[in-house]
Amino acid sequence: MSATRFFVRWRVRAGYPLAVIVLLLARPTPGSIFAGALIGAVGLLTRAWAAGHLHKQKVLTKNGPYAHTRNPLYLGSAMLALGVGVATHSWIAAALLVAYFTLFYSMVMKREENELQLQHGSAFTDYAESVPLFWPMARAAGHDGEKNRFSFGQYKKNREYRAAIGFLLLLVVFVLIWFARLNWRYRVIASDKASGVRSVAAGENVNGAVTMGGAVETFEQSGR
Repeated sequence: MSATRFFVRWRVRAGYPLAVIVLLLARPTPGSIFAGALIGAVGLLTRAWAAGHLHKQKVLTKNGPYAHTRNPLYLGSAMLALGVGVATHSWIAAALLVAYFTLFYSMVMKREENELQLQHGSAFTDYAESVPLFWPMARAAGHDGEKNRFSFGQYKKNREYRAAIGFLLLLVVFVLIWFARLNWRYRVIASDKASGVRSVAAGENVNGAVTMGGAVETFEQSGR
């Protein structure tokens, strides 16, 4: 089994334990969740734009976002991963997400490039020469015959709405983690304060007892 095939095969399987680790490392705050949500929203819009143009296994899509980058779906996924990393408020979790995406998706894109080359031949070669692999260019490449526009029906057919649902659920999980940690922190503070009050009260009782004992002793000596 080649390295590319291995990473493609284990992309989803490796994502599950990674998700668990990221959630365990997460220390979200309202600010980090909001910032992550904004970045993720850009990623979702990018993926939605791409999904509305993409006709899988039918034609070589070169219009819409595909005129700026050959992999707009993965570009949107990268933004989603970055948004999740920011939302966790943990540099370790963010680093793991970046490493996972860079390692696995670079292999996936390489394999898909080979498949498109075999399927479309010179048409893909010309397309690849005018449009970058991942990082988008500001100016759209012009391609003759490309008149397809965004289709909401195609968006639904590609089931891209599942990415939006998944990201929203993840944000809810981060809010719950933040709330649970905040509640735990308040409990610890309240417990510490209660312990401090009990310690002070115990100290006052001891001092009172010592003072009382001294007074009794003084009274006995004066009676002698």
